[in-house]
Amino acid sequence: MQLATQRNSDTAPSSQPVGTAMPSSLSEDAFLGGKLNILQPEKGYRAGIDAVFLAAAIPAIAGETVFEAGIGAGVASLCLLARMPQLHITGIEVATRYAVLCEQNAKRNNFAENMHVITADVKDAMRRELAHMPQHGSFSHAFANPPYFEDGKVTASPSILKATAHAFGPDDLEMWIKILHAMVTLRGTVTLIHRAETLGKILTCMEGKFGDVRVAPLYARMGTAASRVIVQGVKGSRAPMQLLPGLILHEGDNSFTPDAEAVLRDGAAWRLR
Repeated sequence: MQLATQRNSDTAPSSQPVGTAMPSSLSEDAFLGGKLNILQPEKGYRAGIDAVFLAAAIPAIAGETVFEAGIGAGVASLCLLARMPQLHITGIEVATRYAVLCEQNAKRNNFAENMHVITADVKDAMRRELAHMPQHGSFSHAFANPPYFEDGKVTASPSILKATAHAFGPDDLEMWIKILHAMVTLRGTVTLIHRAETLGKILTCMEGKFGDVRVAPLYARMGTAASRVIVQGVKGSRAPMQLLPGLILHEGDNSFTPDAEAVLRDGAAWRLR
């Protein structure tokens, strides 16, 4: 099930505002029932409901600072700001086109003052000597939607940006988790969404770094195996892991369940703790 890249009903394009010009290579997509209108490339990596559920799980409160690794066009961060506008989010994005789109999307949704976008390889966040990188341990929360597919195991997309967004090497997932861990303060939370089959690897990478780990599965329908998991841990905690009930996305007629609808349309939080 392609949750992250397909245009779902929650990301259907909205009508273009009068007097605005939108390049033909971009689409304007509505999120959170139209609360957000976000420009994304028509081809390449396109954020979808994975980003919305990831944002819904961040336990941020007013006044806190948040870090996103691989911010893309800003969908997850903007969904979080729509729910909790008294935050400041710093994001890193390697693709200049997406970084520029993210800044544009923040402005067009009135969150320009809440967001700082750094155009750089997320790996550089581990380098303390780079002045333009955020200070380690300076965020209350960090989150990411890391690349999903291992190099060589799937056919690469003809779009270079999309292929980059979806492919990762054997050690890259561990690298993403190390970066998120470095960015948050002690007792800060780290949250990521990924394919359910990578849960074992995620937990191994988090061992010794996080405690009070919460695992929340996402199921396409009742009776199916989980397709995604949201995993959230607390830096420095020694509390045991909890496997949560999770959330079912679709009814038998393919409509969203009320719980999924509350997150996707109303911008409700999906609290893991």
